[in-house]
Amino acid sequence: MTSNTTFDIIIVGGGLAGGLAALALGSEEFSVALIDAEDPARMQAAEFDGRTTAVAYAAARVFKRLGAWEAAENEAEPIRDILVTDGRARSSLRPGTTSPFHLHFDASELENGEPLGFIVENRHLRIALFEALRRAPNVSLFAPARRVATAFSASNARVTLGDGRALSGTLVIAADGRFSPLRAEAGIKVNRWAYRQTGIVATITHERPHDGLAQEFFLPSGPFAILPMARNRSNIVWTESRAAAPAYLALDDRPFIDALRARVGDHLGELRLDGPKWSYPLAFHLAQTYVAPRLALIGDAAHAIHPIAGQGYNLGVKDIAALADTLSEARSLGLDIGAQATLGNYQRWRRFDSAALALGGDALVKLFSNDYGPLRLVRGIGMGAVNAVAPLRRLFMKEAGADLGRLPSLMAPMR
Repeated sequence: MTSNTTFDIIIVGGGLAGGLAALALGSEEFSVALIDAEDPARMQAAEFDGRTTAVAYAAARVFKRLGAWEAAENEAEPIRDILVTDGRARSSLRPGTTSPFHLHFDASELENGEPLGFIVENRHLRIALFEALRRAPNVSLFAPARRVATAFSASNARVTLGDGRALSGTLVIAADGRFSPLRAEAGIKVNRWAYRQTGIVATITHERPHDGLAQEFFLPSGPFAILPMARNRSNIVWTESRAAAPAYLALDDRPFIDALRARVGDHLGELRLDGPKWSYPLAFHLAQTYVAPRLALIGDAAHAIHPIAGQGYNLGVKDIAALADTLSEARSLGLDIGAQATLGNYQRWRRFDSAALALGGDALVKLFSNDYGPLRLVRGIGMGAVNAVAPLRRLFMKEAGADLGRLPSLMAPMR
């Protein structure tokens, strides 16, 4: 355990956002303390989190530049195609066999030669991050260590741990999740609402290959996604009404697979559950400000969105990369990295972009989570029209790849 107690930056929360932020800021020669109450060994265990993450291709560049991709690469399944349809999954098979009312994104249409993204189990991302953190000379890990108090002054911040140690820094970063205690203690208000939906997550193995195809079907209860994983597996993200979800979760494996097959169809052949079922309530929140005196919010502490577009984590990656650029530029000019003017630059860069994507996703949820016939027809015609216009289709692909707008240096194309 490090004996240092004074740092440039203290990050509270050592998950997928906090760990990546520590690597990014450490690579910019900031001294970083990373604090998490969990034991890192537990965070890397299979039973800790059964979910997967869709890592957009521009977000994957961050991992690659920070040396945190190689350890996860064999578990990261490239997304070569994305097929989006409005209707029952079993009526939608492959590009070329669907109705005209669909969207098909093909990575070969992009000039960068990259996949549209990658599907990676969260535990493998954590393993890769902790492996890179162990090699990071500017990052000191305090875990398991519980933060019990944080005090801010005009010139610095002081974080007290449960064992009595006190760390001081110029800036504190809240990466402590959607219920962020740091955000609440700073008095930052949040716009939030709950969806009357539950996310059911499961991994399946299947007889036939997925060929890197990610599929999303808009059903009356919400979107249903089949996401390609390594070794002939797929991750199911099933949005179900809050009232109906418990009954599906209570099913034994065979009837649960039968319920999946009714939605997935038969194009993957025989299906089998690979691990336990997971569930979590779906909700939206957006912090009214991303900064406070000597405090910056990133990831779920700043925003949490519906998984309809698979962009939740990618928003956080862009937060991290933008904050790294903002703080590095401020330091190069001799400015205080924790000053309100510096943090205001980060907020101006990130909050509007995050809000626009989050609210756009919320609108899609409301638009597609119903079975009203005329509206379904209009939705289908809209998807078909976008699919027919190549420049518009490529624009949507770049949005899915987190590759639009002002890109931080860590997310820029790699040469």
